[in-house]
Amino acid sequence: MWMALAAIVAGLVVLVWSADRFVDGAAATARHLGLPPLLIGMVVIGFGTSAPELMVSALAAVQGNPGLALGNAYGSNITNIALIVGLVALISPLTVHSQVIRQELPVLGGMTLISLWCLHDGVISRIDAVVLLALLFGFIGYSIWRASRTHGDALEADVETHAAGDAMSLKRGVVWTLVGLLMLIVSSRFLVWGAVTVAEAFGVSDLVIGLTVVAIGTSLPELASSISAVRKNEHDLVIGNVVGSNLFNTLAVVGLAGVIHPIDVDPDVLIRDWPVMAALTLALLVFGIGIKGQGRINRLEGAVLLISFVAYTAWLVYGVIGTR
Repeated sequence: MWMALAAIVAGLVVLVWSADRFVDGAAATARHLGLPPLLIGMVVIGFGTSAPELMVSALAAVQGNPGLALGNAYGSNITNIALIVGLVALISPLTVHSQVIRQELPVLGGMTLISLWCLHDGVISRIDAVVLLALLFGFIGYSIWRASRTHGDALEADVETHAAGDAMSLKRGVVWTLVGLLMLIVSSRFLVWGAVTVAEAFGVSDLVIGLTVVAIGTSLPELASSISAVRKNEHDLVIGNVVGSNLFNTLAVVGLAGVIHPIDVDPDVLIRDWPVMAALTLALLVFGIGIKGQGRINRLEGAVLLISFVAYTAWLVYGVIGTR
């Protein structure tokens, strides 16, 4: 048991470190290859911070624990909105200037509804998974097309400002990308083994472990990058990071895990986890677009999101205690 707990802690620490190195290296490499700043912000940084979820979920599916994969993806989405956006908004109210983000928020809402279609029959089949991956590639293709034609967006300015403080060479960028990727794989193996072992020892489902410990742990790179961005007044980068990460979790993380191994959907996902994820996504959409005027997430709304996260986590813990 102690070995498993140590594996979880060590896996999370190395996972966070390697994800940070991977994202920084990938973003620097993309800049040297001439990718538009908007595309780097939308795809490389937003999706790159979800690399831990992708690795953990893929390994969980390979090892026959698809519930952990699904819990990790949906739990990370909940954590990204309720904990990360909520906490950052308490530190500094977030104002959304980017039109690109305002256009992406409804896309995230639509993909969340599509995920319900995949869940409704109690299993995410390989066909469902292929559909999710196809939507992902379609979105990436659209993002590339839009980035080549959009100039002057606030998100683009935030990415350029963020990049100005990190003059990483191409060689160093490639090295850190590869090192970060390798350590992501190694740390994910430790984390999955530890999480599954602890779940079995305490009689807790791998879904709940994925929704709590693993989801919060794999979302730490998003939290670190968001706090760093808001300290530099890069509000659009914070929201863009969360939206991109949640899109990647919904489509790529679940899609890849489902292709590897069809996922049996626990009934609790439909009556508890998906509704919470959908409600938080709707709240982010309303706050981000703005009912009247500019989109803005103030401290009160941030507190509501944070309280929602605490309440949801307490709900999960109470459910575990109540079944023992």
